[in-house]
Amino acid sequence: MIKFKFRPSHERGARDHGWLEARFTFSFSDYYDPEHSGFHSLVVINNDIIQPKGGFGRHPHDNAEIFTYVISGELEHKDSMGNGSVIKPGNLQYMSAGDGVYHSEFNPSDSEKVELYQIWMLPNQPGGKPRYEEKKLGKDQVKNEVKILFSNDGRQDSTPIRQNATFSFGQLEQGNFFQLEPDQEKPNAWIQVISGSLTVGDCNLDRADGLGIENIDQPLTLEADQNCEFFIFRLAD
Repeated sequence: MIKFKFRPSHERGARDHGWLEARFTFSFSDYYDPEHSGFHSLVVINNDIIQPKGGFGRHPHDNAEIFTYVISGELEHKDSMGNGSVIKPGNLQYMSAGDGVYHSEFNPSDSEKVELYQIWMLPNQPGGKPRYEEKKLGKDQVKNEVKILFSNDGRQDSTPIRQNATFSFGQLEQGNFFQLEPDQEKPNAWIQVISGSLTVGDCNLDRADGLGIENIDQPLTLEADQNCEFFIFRLAD
């Protein structure tokens, strides 16, 4: 039986550290909510605003599939794999930490904030060589469609990841819709709205709202109430 779990943006966890304003969809760090401690292999969806010249110093990760999407401003990234870049609005970075990687993330601007999503998935296999990739998802890159960016099997020119999941990005103009089809291998989904608003079944999602859906056994229509951008994660049991 299909189940819905709505996560409105105003109910998310919150921390204000001065240089960082963070909102947590799931339990993270010293924020704990037993009702929202991940969704299948999806364990972190943090919506961060970093003040000018603020950021995260060099720190380690391992055994995590990490995705960073910049909404506004710019984010400077450096890591122990030798990658160094400035991630611009509408771009998405993927880093598979594998058996261990160090990285840092800073807002290089003197005056502009940077807003981003950082998303973590658990891998379905431990260790491995760390991986890195960036994707450009600016305005109208996937206009009125939903594009698979990452997957377990590299389908539709997506980047392979270490989890039995797909990570898609959608852009719909007002009045357009997308049909979410059942998938026996990945019967669960999480939808996260980046901007605008979207109706899924009887549920209206506005900016920064999330919706978990389990046991999808029939097509579900996603209709744009306003021009919107969103993520869809299809997840196995």
